[in-house]
Amino acid sequence: FMSIATKAQLKPVNSGVYKWAEHPVTKNGDRESRKILEGTSTHLEYFSIHATTQFPGAKPSTAHANDDIEECIIIKEGLMKVTVEGKSTVLGFGGVILLMPKQMHSVQNVGDSNLTYYVLRYRSKKKMDLERGQTGGGTLMLNVNSLAFKPSARGGMRAYFDRPTTMCERFEMHTTLLNVKGPSHNPHSHVETEIVLALSGKTEMTIDGKEYSGTTGDFYFIESPLMHGVRNASNEPCSYFIMIWK
Repeated sequence: FMSIATKAQLKPVNSGVYKWAEHPVTKNGDRESRKILEGTSTHLEYFSIHATTQFPGAKPSTAHANDDIEECIIIKEGLMKVTVEGKSTVLGFGGVILLMPKQMHSVQNVGDSNLTYYVLRYRSKKKMDLERGQTGGGTLMLNVNSLAFKPSARGGMRAYFDRPTTMCERFEMHTTLLNVKGPSHNPHSHVETEIVLALSGKTEMTIDGKEYSGTTGDFYFIESPLMHGVRNASNEPCSYFIMIWK
């Protein structure tokens, strides 16, 4: 089992944009990685995001389990075989794994192009609740084509989950598509921390009165309870993940 000593010297994650093009790349044989952010937040004593790329033919990641860390994995490109507690699923672009602690898992590139995926790792400030995580649905492996798309006047959305987890009283995740320039809704605030991950197109975001812009692969981090609003920056479609938790 893997655990992380994280209580010393970690600083709060700053609200703002974290751009894909600015993350240093570390290469190691048949894969490379990018560290995106690491720190604390209102609800989490540890929170990090990194991205891994496995090249075609790369060896699977070493099977392991996290002792006291929950993970959310999002596929940016390629084809992934994920195995959790002996059960395997193949996921493509937009696929998501919500991984409870103490679950043995590994991932492998089973396509003929690069497999790139984001890994969100987090530990709550409150005591983790394994029973709550299992009652809420346990570990999830979701392919985007298994989820219904709900159209709207400005585009549409696709719901992934809205549930309690081992580390979160509530964790909600969906994608939004905007086909026209402008916001999806009015600026707002809430007790949950929020992350927006740009999937395509050009986006803009206001966070606590400051303006940011992002494109594919960029993360916006919005700490609780700052006023914020995301919008399409052009007349071409854009899409993005929304993740909120408390």
